[in-house]
Amino acid sequence: MYILGINAYHGDSSACLVRDGQLVAAAEEERFRRVKHWAGFPVRAIGYCLAEAGIEPAALDHVAVNSDPNANMLRRLAHVALSRPDLRLLVDRLRNRKRRASAAAELAQLPGAPFRGEVHAVEHHLAHLASCFLVSPFTRAAAVSVDGFGDFASGAWGVGEGSAIDIRSRVYFPHSLGIFYQAVTQYLGFPNYGDEYKVMGLAPYGRPTRLDAMRDIVRLNADGTYALNLRYFRHHREHVAYSWDGGSPQVGDLFSPALEELLGPRRHRDAPLGDEHRDIAASAQAMYEEAFFNILITLQERTGLTDLAIAGGCGMNSVANGKVRRKTPFRRLYVQSAAGDAGGAIGAAMVVWQRSGRARSFVMDHAYWGPQFDAAAVAGLLADRKDDIAQAGCTVETIASESDLCRRTAAAVADGQVVGWFQGRMEWGPRALGNRSILGDPRRADMKDILNLKIKRRESFRPFAPSVLENHVGEWFEEDDAVPFMMQVFQIRAEKRPRIPAVTHVDGSGRLQTVSARTNPVYYGLIDAFRALTGVPMVLNTSFNENEPVVCTPGEALDCFLRTKMDVLVIGRVMLRRTASSAAAA
Repeated sequence: MYILGINAYHGDSSACLVRDGQLVAAAEEERFRRVKHWAGFPVRAIGYCLAEAGIEPAALDHVAVNSDPNANMLRRLAHVALSRPDLRLLVDRLRNRKRRASAAAELAQLPGAPFRGEVHAVEHHLAHLASCFLVSPFTRAAAVSVDGFGDFASGAWGVGEGSAIDIRSRVYFPHSLGIFYQAVTQYLGFPNYGDEYKVMGLAPYGRPTRLDAMRDIVRLNADGTYALNLRYFRHHREHVAYSWDGGSPQVGDLFSPALEELLGPRRHRDAPLGDEHRDIAASAQAMYEEAFFNILITLQERTGLTDLAIAGGCGMNSVANGKVRRKTPFRRLYVQSAAGDAGGAIGAAMVVWQRSGRARSFVMDHAYWGPQFDAAAVAGLLADRKDDIAQAGCTVETIASESDLCRRTAAAVADGQVVGWFQGRMEWGPRALGNRSILGDPRRADMKDILNLKIKRRESFRPFAPSVLENHVGEWFEEDDAVPFMMQVFQIRAEKRPRIPAVTHVDGSGRLQTVSARTNPVYYGLIDAFRALTGVPMVLNTSFNENEPVVCTPGEALDCFLRTKMDVLVIGRVMLRRTASSAAAA
């Protein structure tokens, strides 16, 4: 049985393919369109998934969409009747409903023998919960989904057991932790869709001096739920623009003038960051954590469970995730690599598989579900681009063995060089996890500045991540657990921090990725070779991109290498190096 799962007509449009309960392929549309957070119908991601399986649309038995326009309909109607929102808001909702209902028509346009299967609408938060629990290693666990909004709800939580999910509580529109965090993100001068991670990175530079104000904005209830003080928001009554011109999502201001009366004038995007902005970021993160742990503690008390699966856009808050064992009785945590809306594609597909009466048989223990390219494709690229490579003053060498490749790359990293690392299948989700990564030496205090100067050109307060061998985590971090998807932040042991300043954030933390020889032997081999050279079992890892989506193809990797000041590019077994003179000129 083939099931195609899709997240469509929203940011982070994506597709996945499930065959007989096993994931075959998954990718976000942005990787093919080259537009961050691309919204719309994921035609190219679907095309990739079908090609990976070698099938046409006619072979699909089911298509699962992670949205159900009919979900929570009574709540929707009651809200309209009681609050009388702006007519433009209603028109927008109807337009979005029509778009989501058009999946069958979109599928009919796909090339190849036409799709004749069944389309299933899966309620948004059920898809989120399924995307974490039904692919987790747990047979019974608490499951939590928290985000902006989907199908008129912003949160849902309950218990997963076997192949079933029992949702025991929901929070409905207009109350939303995701909207709260996004509104503060906009207020702080980060207007782009998905900029919330910047606030999370800025927060450790401040102090939560405005927490009392935040508690006026978000109010917590004894049953674990939360409510917004709606005087600080616009989304529930006014028209807030949401569009995706050119595929890039654009969201209008979510906060009302009352927020500026409470916190002071908003920061405009080009204005300098002051202590007051850092303190507001710290206060917003602290408020989110209070609300998040209020959910978790209440859920744990009511279920007695110690395993937890998390999804939803707020599931990307790796700082809060990393504190779960410290702040709650939960002992084991699973957050998949695409916890946000993209991951709903997998959740929707798994719900349809579960409804067919089949048992669970799949655990997502790695994120490598995207396109891959063989040696012939790389050789063809290098032949086509030989003049560009020569003009850049680069040498090209094919390395005979995997072990030698890892050893030589590790030596380049240890020598302070910046390495573009392109291997195997592209990662699923927003994190580079060792197949589409830029690598650096975590021991160098100046490596963050080097990366920002040579490639990333991003805010200086944003941290870089350590990829660490899974059997060395406890030596370097205060907690010891598998974090394969870089979805948790742990405290680095105080005595180790001076040794790895490039991946130690201002508060002594690191957003780590644990690397397993079983799921990524080449990346493991590279880090192990670095350990043999330096005694440090980790490398600095950041995404292979330059203000664009993570690279997907060898051509995109080569383009990024040539237009930046990267020192080395490794694609498969091929190593490109800038000569000393060309590196100096760059």
